[in-house]
Amino acid sequence: MPDITALLEKAVAGERLSLEEGVKILKEADLLPLAMAADQVRRRWHPENRVTFIIDRNINYTNICYCRCLFCAFYRNPQDPDAYVITKEELFKKIEETIQAGGTELLIQGGLHPDLGLDYYLDMLRSIKERFNIHIHSFSPPEIMHITRKTGLPVKEVLLRLKEAGLDSLPGGGAEILVDRVRQAISPHKGSWVEWMEVMRCAHTLGMKSTATMMFGHVETLEERVLHMVRVRELQDETRGFTAFIPWSFQPQNTRLGGETATAVDYLRTLAVARLMLDNVPNLQASWVTQGAKIAQVALFFGANDFGSTMLEENVVRAAGVSHRVPLQEILRCIRKAGFIPAQRSTFYEIIREY
Repeated sequence: MPDITALLEKAVAGERLSLEEGVKILKEADLLPLAMAADQVRRRWHPENRVTFIIDRNINYTNICYCRCLFCAFYRNPQDPDAYVITKEELFKKIEETIQAGGTELLIQGGLHPDLGLDYYLDMLRSIKERFNIHIHSFSPPEIMHITRKTGLPVKEVLLRLKEAGLDSLPGGGAEILVDRVRQAISPHKGSWVEWMEVMRCAHTLGMKSTATMMFGHVETLEERVLHMVRVRELQDETRGFTAFIPWSFQPQNTRLGGETATAVDYLRTLAVARLMLDNVPNLQASWVTQGAKIAQVALFFGANDFGSTMLEENVVRAAGVSHRVPLQEILRCIRKAGFIPAQRSTFYEIIREY
């Protein structure tokens, strides 16, 4: 196998890296040459020197979930005193606040509630679209799989009905690591990596775009981390439906899984390798939600071209004891201080305005 310098040069030249080459880079590359290579690839994708962000809100419609994933501090059992299902009044109030703040997108996600079926989701979507002109980027693959199990309908039929009711695109949540060994260890009730892929494949086939995520830094090996990237890349070759890749580090506080938080260096290395491996995914998102604004700012030199969301509300990571708050003005300052032009974008990365 070529040495690290040759592998980095190969990636910068736009040639595809193999799984083994990606693992070698993740394990052995020095941090600064790795950053420089990822930055060059980023600038090839995005020569206009912009860093984008979106104004949206992450609304969790329920915290009741039968999955009981070991890494999750957010879920509740139905009988817990703080278990909830959002009322329509609460939902509409949150949407109104989002639009007043300049928001263009709703990220609606929740637990896998044993009593919520397709009709609940269809009614939610229709009631939003009747009242508001806003993009609904909602319901991760595990939620879609939950609905299919409740209805007995094929995945594609469920997605088609949701789309007709107002669902515009899918978030990439629930991917964790796309390796069944890892999924069995941390989220045995959430479904296989193939099921996650099938939801995304069906959504893309119906013309719906989505993102892809990766939650790392728990029980996975470095090889499995890179394999996750390769599997996302393979589906992207097939469908071209992923708009962005969003890696974020596991937050162990208040979870049954426990462990240590991935270091900032580990996060930046993984981000940079993702930029080198995912040669067909245009956008790479920094995660200030888990890393804070300073490391997210550094991430802009490790391959990231997007600062994510202003996230007017975020509950899942906060439940794990991490509460970074980065208001719009701070996002703008971080981007400018790093030498880039801040730009608000749509869900599909269309530029709404530069600042």
